[in-house]
Amino acid sequence: MKSRMKDVPDEQIDAALGIFEKNPELFKKIAEEIKKEVEGGKDQMTASMEVMGRYQEELKNLNN
Repeated sequence: MKSRMKDVPDEQIDAALGIFEKNPELFKKIAEEIKKEVEGGKDQMTASMEVMGRYQEELKNLNN
């Protein structure tokens, strides 16, 4: 992941990885839903924003 985020500070990458590690199944589910939306004709950004919006509360709880 760090190699793909060259311009992102290490602290932010570590924070993101920490959140991901708290609930990897949630992120897998989100990724699968985004993929379905894109396959259905939506662009990546729109699909991501819509799916992430559906899981907003769960994502907020991971930050605490």
